[in-house]
Amino acid sequence: MSSILKVEQLSKTFNTGQKQLTVLENISFTVEQGTGLSIVGPSGSGKTTLLGLCAGLDEPSTGSVTLADIDLNRLSEDDRAYVRNQHVGFVFQNFQLLPTLTALENVMIPMELRGEKNISSLAKDLLEHVGLGERTHHYPSQMSGGEQQRVAIARAFITNPKILFADEPTGNLDEETADTITNLLFELNKEKGTTLVLVTHNLQLAAHTGRILKLKGGILVEDKSIHAKAEYGL
Repeated sequence: MSSILKVEQLSKTFNTGQKQLTVLENISFTVEQGTGLSIVGPSGSGKTTLLGLCAGLDEPSTGSVTLADIDLNRLSEDDRAYVRNQHVGFVFQNFQLLPTLTALENVMIPMELRGEKNISSLAKDLLEHVGLGERTHHYPSQMSGGEQQRVAIARAFITNPKILFADEPTGNLDEETADTITNLLFELNKEKGTTLVLVTHNLQLAAHTGRILKLKGGILVEDKSIHAKAEYGL
């Protein structure tokens, strides 16, 4: 099995006035294609920063990230954006839908950025898949939080990404809606054979990925493969 993501000795430091703040320090791990990984840890431990570096949304202070066999360190910001559009899907806690676009139009955005034409039928099929076939022409303000996250999931999968980064995807949802979104996310992920990298505070959700990285104070303190049923009663 080949690796889709390789992180080597990754550190991130920010200048805050007269001193430096180290958010991540010497992080290394590899993720194989088609597998799942959760990143957990207390608030301020560096989870979201690590996710952003892995996806090429930011540059490390030291170390390297190789995504889909591409060394992100060697790329310009525009080139990293191109790599993301070709290989990566995103699901965020706050949905990140464009308020002036309908559900259908939001789902179509990644393909439009590729210059693809005649993609409305594909977007409609994905909205049907996530249970929003009757909501294609509704705007985000006309949908519940759970419905907006379904749109975001459809948008994430429209390009058939090699890897999906999800940052607290159920963080703004009630428990029942969160369970629905979790099942949908893992169902589509399995169906498409996508690698999943998930940031979450929820250990039961993290257990579904089968592997957990635990951060504390910007340091990787645990890299554990788990059996969800045995350890979390799932």
